[in-house]
Amino acid sequence: MKLSILLPAHNEEKAIRACIESCLNQTRKPDQIVVVNDGSTDRTQRILKSFGKKIEVITVYPAGGTKSKAQEKGIPHINGDVFITTDADTILDKRFVERIEKDFEDPSVAAVGGYVRSLRINRLTACRAYDYSVGQNIHKRAQDILEFMLVIPGAASAFRTAVFRKNIKFDHDTVTEDLDTTYRFHKKGLRIKYDREAIVYTQDPENFHSYINQMRRWYGGGWQNLKKHWSADLFDDPRRMLELSLVYVEGLVYSVLLFLIPLINIQLGLQLIFVLFFFVVLQSIYAAVKERRMDLLLVPLLYLSVMHINAWVFIEQFVRQIILRKTNQGWFFIRRVNIDQSMT
Repeated sequence: MKLSILLPAHNEEKAIRACIESCLNQTRKPDQIVVVNDGSTDRTQRILKSFGKKIEVITVYPAGGTKSKAQEKGIPHINGDVFITTDADTILDKRFVERIEKDFEDPSVAAVGGYVRSLRINRLTACRAYDYSVGQNIHKRAQDILEFMLVIPGAASAFRTAVFRKNIKFDHDTVTEDLDTTYRFHKKGLRIKYDREAIVYTQDPENFHSYINQMRRWYGGGWQNLKKHWSADLFDDPRRMLELSLVYVEGLVYSVLLFLIPLINIQLGLQLIFVLFFFVVLQSIYAAVKERRMDLLLVPLLYLSVMHINAWVFIEQFVRQIILRKTNQGWFFIRRVNIDQSMT
C-alpha cells in the first residue's frame, strides 16, 4: 500500500516546518508528501524549498483563495493508494501514518477520521482541548456506533484515492470543506471509520478575536452544509436524523435559552449557570484524566465565557446563513504562533 500526504498551505511560515517534519518523522514513512502553496506572501515558499526533494511542492499564483481549491490542485499529483489530508498548523503523532495504513487493510473502509488534540499554548487553547476530549471521546464515539460520523476532521483525515476520485469532488461553496466531503461520503453509502489512535495536534486560537473568527467559520460552514445537503436521501436513516437534530435543533434551542432565561428570571438564570458549571467541572476532570493534562482542571471558569461565545456565534450564523442567506468564502485565519513538538 502506498500512502501520500496532501497538505494545503497559505502564509504558514510559523507552523509549516514543524508540520512537515512531523510528516517525515513517522514510524511508517509516507511514500509521498504533496504541499500546495496557495499564493503565500510570507516565508512559506522559502521554508518549503529547504526540504528539497523530500516533498513535492505545487505553487499556485495568484492564490485560489480557499482550502478546498488548494486541495483540488493537489489531488491530480497524488500517487498513493491512500492519501492523508492535514493542515499546515498541525503536527502528526509519529504513529499516525502507521495507524492509517492499518485502518485501510480493511477493504470496506473508504475514509478514516482521526483524533484531534490541541497544542499547549494557553488557557484558551486548553478550553479547546477540553472540547475536543469531550466531543471525541463521548459524542464522536456515539456517532461511530450510529455509523454517522458528523465530520471527518480536515486536520486528521485519510481517503482511499480511487474511491475519492470516483465518487467525491471538491466544491467551493462552503467554508468547511471537510464537512462537505463527509456529507458526500454518507450520501454515497461509503464507510467511514473513526480511529482514536490516529492522533494529530493542531494549533487553536490563542486569543478571543481569532477564536470568534474560527467559530464563525465552523458554525457558518455547518449551517451552509446543512442547507446544501438537505434532501430526502440524507434523512432517510433515523440515526442521521437523531444526530443532526441533536447538533442543530437542540443546539439552537440551547443557545437561545442560554441568553433568554436570565432575561426572564435572573434567579433561574443563575441556577442554570450553576448547573452548567457543575457539569463542566465533572467533564474537565474526565478530560484531564483522559488527555493526561492537569491544566484542563483550570478550564471551568474561563469556559463559562467560551460557552456564551459559542452560543452567540451559533445563533449569529444561523441568522446569517439561513435567514439572511449570506455566505462567507475564502481562507479564515487565526493568529499563528511558532510551534514545535514540545507543545504536543
